Amino acid sequence: MISERFFKLSVLLLLLLTPLLAACATTSNVQHLPEYVQAASPRVQQAYQFALDHAAMLEFQPCYCGCGAMGHLNNLDCFIQGVDEVGTVTYELHAAGCGICVDIALDVKRMAQEGWSPLKIRVYIDANYSQFGPSTDTPMPEA
Repeated sequence: MISERFFKLSVLLLLLLTPLLAACATTSNVQHLPEYVQAASPRVQQAYQFALDHAAMLEFQPCYCGCGAMGHLNNLDCFIQGVDEVGTVTYELHAAGCGICVDIALDVKRMAQEGWSPLKIRVYIDANYSQFGPSTDTPMPEA
């Protein structure tokens, strides 16, 4: 039979190791992202990963950080410059240092997970971020 002391030590060890194991899992999920994203906060990493995995969702969502002056047409452009014919992604550095870009992408992620339509998400983004600056010239999603 397991002694009470051994049991308590096992539980304590598990509690101490869990955050380390979780951190390792998070890091391994972003290994394919640029080094500047890997070194960034978990929020930035999540936003870049979401942009990579769900590019179509961000194509119809504007950005309000003023990046339209850089030629950006939507929130996706803040994270990804393009994808070539063999699937190689060229990342955009801009969002790694822009909280508005990251916040918009993570709001889109959250609302999509909650089942919001692209149009309803767009209405929310426009209403909640227009105060920060001019919008990119992003077409509206279909209803």
